[in-house]
Amino acid sequence: MPATPDLAAFLAPPAPTLLPLPPAAHPEPGVQLLRGVPYAYRAGLRPLELDLWSPDEPRGGPLPVIVYVHGGGWRAGTRTELGPAFRHWRPGPFARLARAGFAVAAVDYRLSGEAVYPAQLEDVTAALSWLTARAGELGLDTGRTVAWGESAGAHLASLLALTSPVSGCVAWYGPMDLTSLPAQSRPGTYDAADATTREALLIGAPVAEAPELARAASPVAHVTAGAPPFLVLHGTDDALIPLAQGEQFAAALREAGVQVDFRPVPGADHGWAGLPDADVERCFATSVEFAHARTATP
Repeated sequence: MPATPDLAAFLAPPAPTLLPLPPAAHPEPGVQLLRGVPYAYRAGLRPLELDLWSPDEPRGGPLPVIVYVHGGGWRAGTRTELGPAFRHWRPGPFARLARAGFAVAAVDYRLSGEAVYPAQLEDVTAALSWLTARAGELGLDTGRTVAWGESAGAHLASLLALTSPVSGCVAWYGPMDLTSLPAQSRPGTYDAADATTREALLIGAPVAEAPELARAASPVAHVTAGAPPFLVLHGTDDALIPLAQGEQFAAALREAGVQVDFRPVPGADHGWAGLPDADVERCFATSVEFAHARTATP
């Protein structure tokens, strides 16, 4: 008789680093897309996936990598878009980044309705580990990686850059200190004792009742002299995440001796709402230039 298998091991999903890759799609000329690649499994949850965009015919060796983290208040959002201001772009921003010579990994992570912090940071860190493990077959140089995020995704991309070996970080209008956010918000718009705020749902308690948790979930608490360079863009008219959040984060980076380029964007509300298309293009181009500079080979 055959030996009785270990049923738990038999039923367990295969390691994501060993799964076959999906067939490549070609959504734009010169662009390849591996859509919905599982990078991690969490018990009782859907597989966590990423989309990997890259040039169709890479030249010059392994590709530098952008790990993109979407926004949505940690409770919504999708890895398929860079933000609402880019929905009408044709070709889209990820295709443009691929044409510019990057591999772009747009990642899922557990939302606050599924798990509380630090689950989200654990997930984006796992995505970076998956990319590193499969870098050879994918033609990636994860030693040249830039984290990039918008809104809640900028918060997570910043935490990833502050806790993992990456080359730089692009942070657009992110919440960087959850403990100071209530005081910096417009009067009557934020209640630190409210258990239903985005930040309370992220950490599992109102900010006023759990300042230690809120601080631990804040990028400003993780700044060290060893942090990589940052590009921080934030709208001056942001009604959701005050400009002061970007100012405070940039000041903390400078105080630690970290290279930071902080650029207030005049007239921009959250998500670049109210910004002319030409200025949205400029924000994108500035970020691409930063990513090129941080991943350039010597």
